[in-house]
Amino acid sequence: MNGTSTSYRIERLRWWHLRHIAHLEKLIFGAEAWTDGMLWAELAAGHYYRVALPSRPEPGAQDEVLAYAGLALVPPEEAWINNIAVAPAARGRGIARALLEDLLSHARDQGIQSVLLEVAVDNMPAQILYDSFGFDTVGIRKGYYQPSNTDAAVMRMELQ
Repeated sequence: MNGTSTSYRIERLRWWHLRHIAHLEKLIFGAEAWTDGMLWAELAAGHYYRVALPSRPEPGAQDEVLAYAGLALVPPEEAWINNIAVAPAARGRGIARALLEDLLSHARDQGIQSVLLEVAVDNMPAQILYDSFGFDTVGIRKGYYQPSNTDAAVMRMELQ
């Protein structure tokens, strides 16, 4: 699946993107960023990960990652969205929406019946996005994100 905008394309995450993703993690999530080891483990586990890349990269640029997203299947019925992260400079272009559509399409193709995720309770833009797709809050994980001790809303969407 390709992005609907001509300014980016969506592709399978490859190992050479991990350097850019680690940078994005630190930029966006700070002390709560996934470690390099966690990112490599996700890739090695074979989970479904996608990246958004510029449609027309600058000459000499090596696949600058604008955003990434991941989905872990828990067959036969569930999948978890592990992360959707968009570089601050790339926000407002519909990239998170396109990545979420891609993840949900893949889940449907795999026969998944429900998709779950955790999102920081203070991340209103993400919650609004998930609400717009039909996700419902089904619980709260107190102090889930460390070291900030921020609560996470657990959200679920039933796929038709």
